[in-house]
Amino acid sequence: MPQKIKTSLDGHEIELTNLEKVFFPDGTTKSDLIRYYLKIAPVMLPHLEGRPLSFQRFPDGVEAEGFFQKQAPSSYPSWITRISQGQREIVDYASADSAADLVYFAQQAVIVLHTALARGDKADYPDLMIFDLDPQTDSFEPVRQTAFGFKEFLDDLGLKSYLKVTGGRGLHVTVPLDRSDNFETVHNFALRVARFYQSRHPDDTTTEMSKAKRGNRVFIDVNRNHFSQTAVAPYSVRARKTPSVAAPITWEELEKPGLKPDGYTIGNVFELLKRRPDPWKGIYKKGQSVKEATGKLKKLES
Repeated sequence: MPQKIKTSLDGHEIELTNLEKVFFPDGTTKSDLIRYYLKIAPVMLPHLEGRPLSFQRFPDGVEAEGFFQKQAPSSYPSWITRISQGQREIVDYASADSAADLVYFAQQAVIVLHTALARGDKADYPDLMIFDLDPQTDSFEPVRQTAFGFKEFLDDLGLKSYLKVTGGRGLHVTVPLDRSDNFETVHNFALRVARFYQSRHPDDTTTEMSKAKRGNRVFIDVNRNHFSQTAVAPYSVRARKTPSVAAPITWEELEKPGLKPDGYTIGNVFELLKRRPDPWKGIYKKGQSVKEATGKLKKLES
């Protein structure tokens, strides 16, 4: 394969270089990464459109030092959408509207994409609320069991939840929101939910920020529910020894023995999508408000 080619995609010309550079210890190359993001684009883009994106870039592969990028460089072509927002400082974030955007980012050695929990047109009003279940041991089973219990609790509060394996060690239990509540309201509610659930399961879960105080309990992290915080994007590749993928899954799939949070990769995630459609398809049209759930939670707390 030539090390430099020019391609036209979505009406935009993109120069692709160093295509045989190895990005992962298992031999996955830059070309493989570009091909993945091109192929996954129709499924992934609905989860990115209109959102500020942050990137983890690894120009020399994941075993070398990478860096985190929020500000879109001035060198980015004009057809890359920018979303300007911030509280203390305005940042011009890149967004993704087309497969060409994803291919261009991969050409720039973007391996991991992170999204804001709110869209740019209503930056302080999230359409997602995330409970990040983080294991403190190498076993995934405590996270799996906590997720099922947490789902039941959210059901009791009248909130439908969705799942994503992070491609790392944990799970994101995600609640779609209708953008009627701001980040402060959503974070405060999420923290109350996590603390109440933890009080009912003190031996298995924790909300302690100090790692030293968590022991072997599953950490229920709600701190992504802040303005300018991010979460790994659905179907993003992760910077690990193998190119695992942050994959939305069904609750039924979580029941299957042998499921691993890093078990889906750029090589097998399409087999999953052949068996069933994206479980998060249309999720943003199913937004809920935390207002009614807050009333139910208050009764339980009293």
